[in-house]
Amino acid sequence: MERDEDKLEPWMQELLAADQDGKRMTEKQSRIVAAAVELFAEKGYSASSTSEIAQRAGVAEGTIFRHYKTKKDLLFSIVTPAMVRIMAPFVLREFGDVLKTEYASYDQFLRAMIDNRIAFLNKNKRLLKIIVQEFPFHPDLQEQVKQQVFSRIYERYAALVEKFQAGGSLIDLPPRTIIRLSVSAMVGYVLTRSFYPNPDDWEDEAEREATIAFIMKGLAP
Repeated sequence: MERDEDKLEPWMQELLAADQDGKRMTEKQSRIVAAAVELFAEKGYSASSTSEIAQRAGVAEGTIFRHYKTKKDLLFSIVTPAMVRIMAPFVLREFGDVLKTEYASYDQFLRAMIDNRIAFLNKNKRLLKIIVQEFPFHPDLQEQVKQQVFSRIYERYAALVEKFQAGGSLIDLPPRTIIRLSVSAMVGYVLTRSFYPNPDDWEDEAEREATIAFIMKGLAP
């Protein structure tokens, strides 16, 4: 199967460059993963068969099982590293200098966080589809991400929250509560923005500012 490398989403380019052990993927393995990403994004994990993946990749179905024991292993090989990149922005380079910057207020930080994640998602739409479709239905994947990602996010985010609490601009709640409330509202905005049925009616700036105002009002001392 021929692929135009320039059209691959950035996360796919990284994923195809190395497997989970840091070794270069074989040419056939790369084709399998690319085909699986396309099908999982188009049809969902449950509706995609290994025979379809093999056909699109141009390999025998048995070749898939030489690299991945089950279809779920194939899904995890795609979603796990991708989830780390998208859900742990504070500890991965895609989030750049967001936490290295000094912010005058918590809402300024929220805007920077939202802008960065939207820019990332705009470049990685297939990834967003797969995550939204599959993550809620795989408790083992949720646990893996919780252990590998959330603990790293929490440590850095909590330090930022405590800084603004010390300055008197955030309510005296446990940092985990402030993080949960903030992230829930921001994720809701980003996902609604991505899947809104009538884009022409979506007033992005107004919705973004309303989301931030909602968070700040709820977290005001």
